[in-house]
Amino acid sequence: MDRTGRAVGVANAHELHPSSRLEGWSKSPDVDLVLRMLWFEHLARLTEQKVPLVMVTLLSVRGHAPREAGTKMLVTAEAVYGTIGGGNLEATAIGLARKVLEEGGTTPQVHTLRLTERAPAEHGVQCCGGEVQVLLEAVHPIRPTVALFGVGHVGLALAKVLSILPIELWLVDSRPAMLSEERLRPLQGAARLRVFQAPIPDSVVQDLPAGAHLVVMTHDHAEDLFVLEAALRRGDLGFIGLIGSAVKWRNFQRKLLQQGLSQTDLARVTCPIGLPLTQSKAPEAIAIATAAQLLPLLVGGEGEARAASVRRGQAAR
Repeated sequence: MDRTGRAVGVANAHELHPSSRLEGWSKSPDVDLVLRMLWFEHLARLTEQKVPLVMVTLLSVRGHAPREAGTKMLVTAEAVYGTIGGGNLEATAIGLARKVLEEGGTTPQVHTLRLTERAPAEHGVQCCGGEVQVLLEAVHPIRPTVALFGVGHVGLALAKVLSILPIELWLVDSRPAMLSEERLRPLQGAARLRVFQAPIPDSVVQDLPAGAHLVVMTHDHAEDLFVLEAALRRGDLGFIGLIGSAVKWRNFQRKLLQQGLSQTDLARVTCPIGLPLTQSKAPEAIAIATAAQLLPLLVGGEGEARAASVRRGQAAR
């Protein structure tokens, strides 16, 4: 209402918060169920679209407040889904949530906000008289990507290990037999598989998302070289590993320098691959050692920090 008693801003409020259309209904389990379904639907859609977001939850309520504890709202960089009550409370929570998104934070935050005339009110006074705790939880639905160029003995063994992780796993090979359904059937873990039978494997490098990690281990050293050169000509990829001996890497360095790449470019390559856990050259041993090398980049704080860095770099461009 404005100062003359007229209703204002109702249409905009409904556009911004679709669930607010239900506010006038009498309290019933059916209404709560519909609200929960709307929240889940928004979360599922945003996650599928890989949109980073912050889930805002009224963790606790003391005294009077516009909504009850447990109410949720989803905040992205450009939109808001649901409502925790509007006014200064909601605007402040949205501002805090977008700060989390900008900084790429992953640690949950709890903020206490008072709804009194004396409380700080950058976006308007709310004098309900209560106090709420707001929980902010960042959701970054961007899975790390690992691309294996070459799915021979070592490539398949490495794919089996990595397939248990919640990542995007790209399998690239020029040989159809290496990518047969029967051969890849054991890869039934949490990873999302993308399979590319590519006569020219280096052509797939351009399709990799920024920040993707790749391991080059084809059956043909010429293919290895072309894939490696394509990867090094991109400046936004993560780990670049090459299977092989010191002699192979020296030969590759000479050829890559002749193609105009620099020593700085070559320093991005890890060769040989795998942590020095064993002297064994068995495919399974190499796969486990290489998975251990990749693990800090795929799971935990370092992986999240790198993903956030890539997102900020893309935004800057």
